[in-house]
Amino acid sequence: MTPTITCFGEILWDVLPTSKQPGGAPMNVAADLRNFGLNAQLISRVGSDELGKELLAFLAEKQLPLDLIQVGQSHLTGIAKANLSDTNEVTYKIVQPVAWDYIFLEPLLLEAVRQSTLFVYGSLVARNQQSHETLLALLEVAPKKVFDVNLRAPHYERATVEELLYRADIAKLNEHELVELSEWYSDETDLKQAMLQLRERYQLETLCVTLGEKGAALLDKDCFTQQAGFSVEVEDTIGSGDAFLAAFIYKTLQGASPQNTLEFACATGAYVATQRGATPTFTEETITRKILQAEVS
Repeated sequence: MTPTITCFGEILWDVLPTSKQPGGAPMNVAADLRNFGLNAQLISRVGSDELGKELLAFLAEKQLPLDLIQVGQSHLTGIAKANLSDTNEVTYKIVQPVAWDYIFLEPLLLEAVRQSTLFVYGSLVARNQQSHETLLALLEVAPKKVFDVNLRAPHYERATVEELLYRADIAKLNEHELVELSEWYSDETDLKQAMLQLRERYQLETLCVTLGEKGAALLDKDCFTQQAGFSVEVEDTIGSGDAFLAAFIYKTLQGASPQNTLEFACATGAYVATQRGATPTFTEETITRKILQAEVS
């Protein structure tokens, strides 16, 4: 049976200097999981405005089901103003409050999460009390939980991030987030030791840290694994981390080795960085070809 992955959180428009494009980490991850043929679905909320209608049309185009997307009358569809001046790391000004701050708990959501193989969530959606409470209720029924830390200043507090870490089975974060979290309770600067401390402190099964162009590192109960990055001509890095997470989930569910999982995830993130926008269409074969090309060169 095909695994079902439910992603929870923000869906919005990334407003760029010359255009806008659909975004939000949970939506990007869900769309990328669909690229790999997995049964991914998204829990979120849009407004009843034109931007909301356009996002619903985009989800349908990506073959993501719409039954878990709430449509509200009181708040506008989310937008984030993207700053692309740093080619390696996009920064955002995220408007507040918006529709996805008010995801209400419904029996349909509880049942969807209860029946899922994995439940993927981030920290940004917990910035508002309503969506935060809904998230906590869904975490209570989720069989296995993946926390995409995804810190977006000023939209998080230490207490909330720690609360969400303690509930996770698997956590993924980037190297800057690892440094910030480690500084809360330690002065450890060595990558492996910092990951060990984080994994033990929050009782995580698996911890994955992306290292930008340097690749990624993975720590589970059996071993510590590192993978070098793939050298590419960057178009933009929007969605690269989300593609990495989707590929990581895909290979983990296949039972691939940690090294193969990291290699495939790094290659997927690198491929998306060569494309314009957060959710280009690709297949497993697309990524495998990229790995083979890198080996030849």
